[in-house]
Amino acid sequence: MSEEILINVSPQETRVGVLENGVLQELYLERSHDRSVVNNIYMGRVERVMPGMEAAFIDIGLERAAFLHVADIVEAHVPAAEGREASRRKIGEVLREGQNILVQVVKEPLGTKGARLTTQITVASRYLVLMPKDKSIGVSAKIEEESERERLRDLMSGLFPEDSLDFGYIVRTVAEGASEEDFLKDARFLDRLWKAISQRIDQAGTGELVHQDLPLEKRVLRDMAGVSLDRIRIDSADYYERMVQFSRKYVPDVESLLECYKAERPIFDLYAVEDEIQRALNRKVMLKSGGYLIIDQTEAMTTIDVNTGSFVGHRNLEETTFRTNLEAAQTIARQLRLRNLGGIIILDFIDMVDPDHRRQVLRALERALDKDHARTHVCGVSELGLVEMTRKRTRESLEHVLCEPCAACEGSGSVKTAESVCYEIFREILRLSRTFDAQQQLLVLAHQSVVDLLTDELRDALAELSEEADVPIKFQVETLYHQGQYDVVML
Repeated sequence: MSEEILINVSPQETRVGVLENGVLQELYLERSHDRSVVNNIYMGRVERVMPGMEAAFIDIGLERAAFLHVADIVEAHVPAAEGREASRRKIGEVLREGQNILVQVVKEPLGTKGARLTTQITVASRYLVLMPKDKSIGVSAKIEEESERERLRDLMSGLFPEDSLDFGYIVRTVAEGASEEDFLKDARFLDRLWKAISQRIDQAGTGELVHQDLPLEKRVLRDMAGVSLDRIRIDSADYYERMVQFSRKYVPDVESLLECYKAERPIFDLYAVEDEIQRALNRKVMLKSGGYLIIDQTEAMTTIDVNTGSFVGHRNLEETTFRTNLEAAQTIARQLRLRNLGGIIILDFIDMVDPDHRRQVLRALERALDKDHARTHVCGVSELGLVEMTRKRTRESLEHVLCEPCAACEGSGSVKTAESVCYEIFREILRLSRTFDAQQQLLVLAHQSVVDLLTDELRDALAELSEEADVPIKFQVETLYHQGQYDVVML
């Protein structure tokens, strides 16, 4: 499998597309006025302690107060047994209003919710994550080969014996195949970085940013450049030079992958990335077989419905259903990554009678999700035949970043029919005529489609209404009104 990263830079926005075999799989976007706050470290101030939620709201200088749950409050170097006891503490025993506390953002502000925080501070480099409040060594669960996990653990234990550890370390997924020298270099860098952060912590005021994570283009080099990556193409000479300098200093093994794209054709047009982004905003996703998915995002969860569409198969209904579901499993995994859908996700595959077919579809879904950088958990098939799963959400979905709710339907996806609006207008006219006796005339302001219906198909009903209400009625088309909007005013 070939993997490539395209970086498109404009004055106000940086976009990163991750492609596998020439097909867009993930999209990251960062705007100059709205940089990501995930992994940023702040000196926060406790605004409000909420015993009923076992949580507190922390002022970290952002627009909305951030959220800190008691389970995310970690003491420095607490043994595991004592840590379990600490998890039973009440929020009022740990925090008080007005107290300063060092916190790190683990989730972006999402919708109306503030950022999610933790006191378990971590600082990442290329191969390692430093944990100042811990004294243990761990290996990323994404490294599945047991022999490699043992090699990495033995390597780290030899370099940093647990009885002499000042900090804890986690070996990152990209460290597969890393050497002792790689770990030593990263550990020295993290040690220098943490000393600099510690100095800023001592001087930090309330709500002050203590440490800001790298910008998007540098996070690409640190976090995404795995062993399967073929190249990273950047369409800005200035950014290319910055990334070369950064890689030479911190990730020298990635420098050879960097390439400055100078052609006149926009870089995202190379593999129709712009078209893929537009399709990723659609509710309907077509499958190659002729089937399709319907993806609906709500505040509580995301639902994905699988349909056979025009695919009729060649043998029987069960085989047609099975093949559609297998294709859908692959497409769903890709759409989750591309759209960055997180939280609770409900998958409604087409009903299958054969238990073996159900197991194969579930396994195909799990294998496809293995490529996902975000943590996923598939709960299996419910009694209703639905597949329940979760995907870790740390930032807004693609739709929420690029779009806003429709002014007409307010995000519901539907508006009242012209006929329904007409009947509402009838009721409003009757209400006004019975409430006010002195009016001379009523003026109805409405959308063109509503006025057309009132003066054509419903003109007889309107004449009866005017006679019953004993008031003349005039109409005026308002071009700026949407179909469900109207006003009835007295002249």
